[in-house]
Amino acid sequence: MLRHDGQKAIAVIGAGISGLGAIKCCLDEDLEPTCFERNDDIGGLWKFQKNTSEKMPSIYKSVTINTSKEMMCFSDFPVPDHFPNYMHNSKLMDYFRMYATHFGLLNYIRFKTEVQSVRKHPDFSINGQWDVVVETEEKQETLVFDGVLVCSGHHTDPYLPLQSFPGIEKFEGCYFHSREYKSPEDFSGKRIIVIGIGNSGVDIAVELSRVAKQVFLCTRRGSWILHHVWDNGYPTDSSFFTRFNSFLQKILTTTQINNQLEKIMNSRFNHAHCGLQPQHRALSQHPTISDDLPNHIISGKVQVKPSVKEFTETDAIFEDSTVEENIDVVIFATGYSFSFSFLDGLIKVTNNEVSLYKLMFPPDLEKPTLAVIGLIQPLGIILPIAELQSRWATRVFKGLIKLPSAENMMADIAQRKRAMEKRYVKTPRHTIQVDHIEYMDEIAMLAGVKPNLLFLFLSDPKLAMEVFFGPCTPYQYHLHGPGK
Repeated sequence: MLRHDGQKAIAVIGAGISGLGAIKCCLDEDLEPTCFERNDDIGGLWKFQKNTSEKMPSIYKSVTINTSKEMMCFSDFPVPDHFPNYMHNSKLMDYFRMYATHFGLLNYIRFKTEVQSVRKHPDFSINGQWDVVVETEEKQETLVFDGVLVCSGHHTDPYLPLQSFPGIEKFEGCYFHSREYKSPEDFSGKRIIVIGIGNSGVDIAVELSRVAKQVFLCTRRGSWILHHVWDNGYPTDSSFFTRFNSFLQKILTTTQINNQLEKIMNSRFNHAHCGLQPQHRALSQHPTISDDLPNHIISGKVQVKPSVKEFTETDAIFEDSTVEENIDVVIFATGYSFSFSFLDGLIKVTNNEVSLYKLMFPPDLEKPTLAVIGLIQPLGIILPIAELQSRWATRVFKGLIKLPSAENMMADIAQRKRAMEKRYVKTPRHTIQVDHIEYMDEIAMLAGVKPNLLFLFLSDPKLAMEVFFGPCTPYQYHLHGPGK
């Protein structure tokens, strides 16, 4: 609904990293945001809570981010100099509070308010408006909005594939999804199996191995392990994500890049010696980041095992026919699936796959007034990508930028899907995968804010060299175009 001063009203669903950026982008474009957050605080996934609640993401107490501060900050609000490169979740929350306070974002957030449904307004085909039903303290109300930014994230539904593990129902120890894990104190002296070799699985296995009698880390296909620290002590992401490296990726073959990457990763520790050598190439799977895992494997605290074939009351039988007896605990670090139940079938999710233009816009809407923000699994960093998505979406909502025809959007979606199937191992986590710089530039080009390197080389050669050879920081996307 147009407010009395002519501003368009935008509903923002969720006050996590995507939602906070979305509120700010609305304000930058003179839109009027109202953010609905069912929790009592900002931060979404990064807000540590002892108790887990349904459909809510959850982290463990010791979580430190895997991306460095200069690469994961909001583009107009750098992380303070005295903060560490890799922040503990409590420090990250401090940063979010600084950002929200500095830009006055809390004034636009309704806490403890859950979105029940988002439906097309009766006149949707004319004005693109939405009826949004929200619930606060068991009271429901229906509000009308001119646009909706869905920032609910993709860590909503814990994926617990119990049907793949025969005998788990008769197992006498305890088993649970990794989102239930909070800290190691209760696991002292236990024999523990962790299933899954993503970042959470590896972090939890390493942490528990300091107090447990033995930890077994199960993986179906191994994984390539990256370190937080790259050459000369610089953060891996700031060394890796440069426009120069992105340019090299375009001129070298995928095989050449894989060979080089795997050589570097195997020089740190030989993956085959540790039982981690995957059959797939480095770029065919989301990497796992851990500095400690190799040390814990080599000291025997963590034993790498293949997938569990079957459980008995007390034991686990593995795919290689080995048996481990007297298992106390099984932790399923098997990831998440996502859904949008409140959208009443507007966006269909099948096996974690969605048909969205640029992973944002449903292509079949008569009016482009709904966008999904942050529904991406980047080889890179979510926060600056989500912020850039919001910068584009808000300009689309205002009518300043037009989307292609539905036919062209569908063709683009099909092309992206084919490219993903060709490159990645087929798993639920590889359906919303993007390359950091490539995708950022794609969205920035559509939003009119992609850095113009040729212009920079002519006008400011020193800056141009930084932009090309240095880390591709979020700040680069304020050099040209709207919001310069």
